[in-house]
Amino acid sequence: MGKRLKDNLSSKYVEAANRMTSKGARRRIVAYVESYDDVFFWRSVLSRFEDSTRYFEVMLPTRASHLDRGKKAAVMKLLSGKVGSDMIACVDADYDFLMQGTTQSSKEILDNPYIFHTYAYAIENLQCYAPSLHDVCVAVTLNDHSIFNIEEYLRQFSQAIFPLFVWSIWFHRKSQGNQFPISEFNRVIETGNFGIGRAEDIIQNVRRKCGKKVEQLQRENPDAKQSWKALKEEIKQLGVTADTTYLYIQGHHLYDKVVLPMLKKICDSLVRERQNEINRQSRHNAQRRNELSCYTSSIEPVSAMLKKNLGYERSDPFGRIVEDVRKFLNPEENQT
Repeated sequence: MGKRLKDNLSSKYVEAANRMTSKGARRRIVAYVESYDDVFFWRSVLSRFEDSTRYFEVMLPTRASHLDRGKKAAVMKLLSGKVGSDMIACVDADYDFLMQGTTQSSKEILDNPYIFHTYAYAIENLQCYAPSLHDVCVAVTLNDHSIFNIEEYLRQFSQAIFPLFVWSIWFHRKSQGNQFPISEFNRVIETGNFGIGRAEDIIQNVRRKCGKKVEQLQRENPDAKQSWKALKEEIKQLGVTADTTYLYIQGHHLYDKVVLPMLKKICDSLVRERQNEINRQSRHNAQRRNELSCYTSSIEPVSAMLKKNLGYERSDPFGRIVEDVRKFLNPEENQT
């Protein structure tokens, strides 16, 4: 049983299985992902390419005795010689995309035609795509009142952290990430307890902390001025702008520390607003109780709706992912 399960990981096995099926059967392409949360995201990418000739099966890498997790597990499956046109890996980009081959991990991710990545740091960043977050609030609360400018908040947050983010990439490109680790970067950009009425103060505080850290790094690295400026322009060409930096910072930090607390506060306010409206409009207590009960049962958890948010399909990184898959499936188009 164990050997048979191992063999199922081989692209040659999948290719052979495809040849064994009837000519009218669809080609099966296995897509390995990093975790359970990634299955839905990559299904949203790959399903648009399914037709009468092919389909994708999105799954986690497996071994005979246990399940593997994480990018390393998925990628190493491919690098061990089991890759082919019927097997791909779909992973978070992390910093590998912005490293542009300056590290071994980045080189392996970017050079392998069977590995697809998110361009943004992780799927969590895309789930937090700013233009889509008002829709998430509406889905949670069934209240379409816009009480806070989420896009502007994340734009200003991105602008505040952008110079320090360039320094983070600068250190990692020089294999000196231990001198300014991502954990330290996250500590500096911490927003603290979110409040709708405190948004300006929060951004100002983040800007102050980032500016102070930037000044420190400039003092400690006086010869880095030109290379830092060159790197800033390069990553802009890769899609990282001062307005969109939030898409490229560590995904779990953005999701857990910045966006989710913000959305919870906004949604709490929207729910109270709707409940107050029901209280005002109800003619008698029985109607009020029934309406409140009906509304309360219709409210969805913020985290659950955020994980199912498909608004990222409008984002530039998502468009680049789709284009990569299209080129993989239609290589002849790349030669014309």
